[in-house]
Amino acid sequence: MINTISAEERHKRLKTSKIIGNIVYALLILSMLFFFLLPFYWMVMNAFKTPLEIIHLPPTLIFKPTLQNFINVFNTQNFSKYILNSIIVGGGSTLYGLIIGLPAAYSIARYKQNKIALVILMSRMVPGITFLLPLFILFRKLGLVGSYTSLILSHMLVGLPFIVWVMVPFFESIPKDLHEAAIMDGASSIQTFIRVILPLCGPGIVTSSILSFVFSWNNFMFSIVLATSNTKTVPVAIYNFISYAQIDWGGLMAAAVVITLPILVLAIATQRYVIRGLTAGAVKG
Repeated sequence: MINTISAEERHKRLKTSKIIGNIVYALLILSMLFFFLLPFYWMVMNAFKTPLEIIHLPPTLIFKPTLQNFINVFNTQNFSKYILNSIIVGGGSTLYGLIIGLPAAYSIARYKQNKIALVILMSRMVPGITFLLPLFILFRKLGLVGSYTSLILSHMLVGLPFIVWVMVPFFESIPKDLHEAAIMDGASSIQTFIRVILPLCGPGIVTSSILSFVFSWNNFMFSIVLATSNTKTVPVAIYNFISYAQIDWGGLMAAAVVITLPILVLAIATQRYVIRGLTAGAVKG
């Protein structure tokens, strides 16, 4: 009887400790979410406030929302043009990054070109500001400063090495027998790469494309130096709300929401593909 009671008490204690552990874990997750989501919540809330409500102390949590800040963003500042510029630059840098990066990654994986891989990795580790002045001088000599070409090529400095290093494990996980079988069937190396290898690396291509586009969308340093008023991207366009005399906090917050929302929706919609893409190449077949 004593042993039975002890076993029951032990089971109750284990159950209680498990419940306490789950509660502590949930509290830790909630506290982390609070600190991560509070700035985003504050940004969205102020985007729907009037200028007086934004600077009011203490902050007003109950207010009548207004869309005037968003109207000013698109009508007064012509923000749709900057969004289009960011899409062109981000899409172009991602597209050309894939055209160059996919064959490079396959070559590195297929022929064990570790030295080339190390050089690409070093270019990714070097701070981007190191390339800024040489690129500006080069593009100025070529007359490309302020063009989409200069922005696309500069943004590829971030996206291209990332595409290569994401795709190398995918190509390494593909058996060499598939390549050899395609060659024996009469396909050329290019046909084998396009028709056999690439379809097997869909998750990796999607992952690298999404993340490369996000890096380009958020890039500020190259855009502020190489862009002009006609090619200005959304991170640089934020400065339109900051002047010497004042800061348009409502417009600034609304513009920040406009910039963040597409990336947030893209991340939520594609998160399972990104996770699958980042983990699938880790296991070699």
